[in-house]
Amino acid sequence: MAIPMTLREYLRACDIDYEEVKHPREVSTSRLAQQVHITGDQLAKAVMVHGDSGYRIAVLPSSCDADLDKLSQLFNEKVDLASEDEIVDRFNDCDPGATIPVGQAYGLQVYLDDLLRQQPDIYFDAGDHETLLHMSGNEFGRLMGDTPHGAFSRPH
Repeated sequence: MAIPMTLREYLRACDIDYEEVKHPREVSTSRLAQQVHITGDQLAKAVMVHGDSGYRIAVLPSSCDADLDKLSQLFNEKVDLASEDEIVDRFNDCDPGATIPVGQAYGLQVYLDDLLRQQPDIYFDAGDHETLLHMSGNEFGRLMGDTPHGAFSRPH
């Protein structure tokens, strides 16, 4: 599968400079980071959560887990992880399990963990299990724009 058109068009509309990094099929972010010789802190992963206000995407380093209690405090409501079916329904042009951190392209509010704001380079899943997108930290910052941020991750 190639990069979903939804994502490709969104990146084009935002005039984001990125490169595609092909890799052998992999679903584990820790093994993926090893394969492409980057740290887990540079590999952004997306976690879809839901609460009374709907669905949101939390973007954090792949070396960390989302702290649902901290996210609940940030959102002022209890949140839980979305089910695989809910994720597949929202990201219907992506491979199952390949949730992308650019939830804005899918009409979702995105929240960015502060640890990613400090990285000189960012990589993230391109919507399949065989392609990463790589961009500078500055380009990623432009892509995320005025996305709300905070500290909501914890090391594995």
